[in-house]
Amino acid sequence: MFKGKKIIIFGERDEIQGASIENCLKAAGVKEENIISSITECFV
Repeated sequence: MFKGKKIIIFGERDEIQGASIENCLKAAGVKEENIISSITECFV
């Protein structure tokens, strides 16, 4: 599904954080070089 794709991750401070999404994607086989950015923000 993510093969050959570049990924930008937006996490939310009070819900699912960017680092958690990144770890799940890595566990699913996504390579580090395919993740462009992983951030966690507070959307108020």
